[in-house]
Parts: sequence; C-alpha cells; structure tokens
Amino acid sequence: MASHGAYRAITVDLRGHGDSDYAPDGDYSLDRFAEDIAGVVSHFAHPPVFVGASLGGMIAILLVGEQGVSASGVVLVDVTPRLEEAGVDRIFSFMQSHQNGFDSLEEAAAAVEDYLPHRKRPLDISGLEKNLRKGDDGRYYWHWDHRMLRHATREKAQHEKRLLAAAQSITVPVLLLRGILSDVVSKEVVAEFQQAVPHARHIDITDAAHTVAGDSNSAFTEAVLSFLQEVNTS
Repeated sequence: MASHGAYRAITVDLRGHGDSDYAPDGDYSLDRFAEDIAGVVSHFAHPPVFVGASLGGMIAILLVGEQGVSASGVVLVDVTPRLEEAGVDRIFSFMQSHQNGFDSLEEAAAAVEDYLPHRKRPLDISGLEKNLRKGDDGRYYWHWDHRMLRHATREKAQHEKRLLAAAQSITVPVLLLRGILSDVVSKEVVAEFQQAVPHARHIDITDAAHTVAGDSNSAFTEAVLSFLQEVNTS
C-alpha cells in the first residue's frame, strides 16, 4: 500500500441513524439531513472532502452542488443522482423487514447473510452488535428509525432531477467509487454520470456491492486516500 499523509476523519451519524437521536417530528427529508450536516461543517476551519455512501452521497451532492457549501472534493460511494430502481427497492425491502427485531445476534447475522450473499460471513459476529440496539424487551433492533423510509419512498421520484442539476454544478474534484457487484449503480448509470459531470473520476471496487466499505474496506480506503492526496497536491 502506498504511503499517505495524515488526515482527520469525522463520521456523522445522521438523524435517525446509529447513536443520533430520532427526529421527534419524524422529519427525514433530504433537506433536513443536508441542514444537519451543513451545521456540522460550519464549524470546520477548512473546506472538507465529503465522503458519502448512498444517502450520504446524495447529501454531499446537494450541499456542494446546490447549496454552495465549501468543499475540497467529493467522494461518492456507490451513489449517483440516478440509481437502478430494482437495487433501491431491494434496499428498502431489507430496511422495512424485521421491524419486530431479532431474538439474537445469530438471527440478525442470518438476515444480513441473506441480504449480502456475496459477503463472507465472519466467524465472530459480535461486531454486528454496533449496528443494533437492544430494546427494553430484550430483542435486537436495527439502529435506524423506520419512519425515515416514508420520506425516502415519497421523495425518490423527485430526487433525480434535483440531484442531477446539483451534481452538474459541482466544480471541485469528484470521485465515484462503485462496487463492481452493485445492483444500485450499474455501468450504464456510471456512464450517464460521467457524461453529466465530465471531470468526475470513476473507480470500480472489486468484490464489492453497494456496501463498498464493508465489502472491501482496504480497496475503499486506498482509493479514498489516493484521492485525498491528489486533492491536497493539486
């Protein structure tokens, strides 16, 4: 692996995700997500490189291309303004399933294995616990608010044109990382994106699907670090 400089990475749990609070009013619109991240970035001393996967990538496109938030670059992880509908529907189907939780980590691991058949199941599944929360009933639940799916489904048709216009307005360096096994971002989608954003670079990550960082973390990290080095020396 090539040698790279030191960088500070800040990972944000979006509202309704991970350790962030659920929205009391159930507002999980793209604009609210963007507003939250813009608030965080406003405290940065220097323009960051946004690295966003799936929903995070959409937010980055909106912030940099439409709202003019200062950035040094954008890395889109298996996401573009247009996505393959079948792949998106499969994501929504997975997120909508198991709303009653799991009896055990083993049961949750089986659900992940069914959703990600290309990924080898680890011998130690204890790491899965960070993606779950334990309810008062003792059952394990995914770490996201299911109410946000209502917004995602309702806004899906509206996003494409708006995000495409935003992407075409981005002037900073852009890198698109696609999982070569992805059913969300196809070769055709990549070609369309590069035609719309000619200065965008594209890298296929081998042995990875939509969940690029989780499927092939070393290749993902190397690609991002190389991009950061190029951005910092340009």
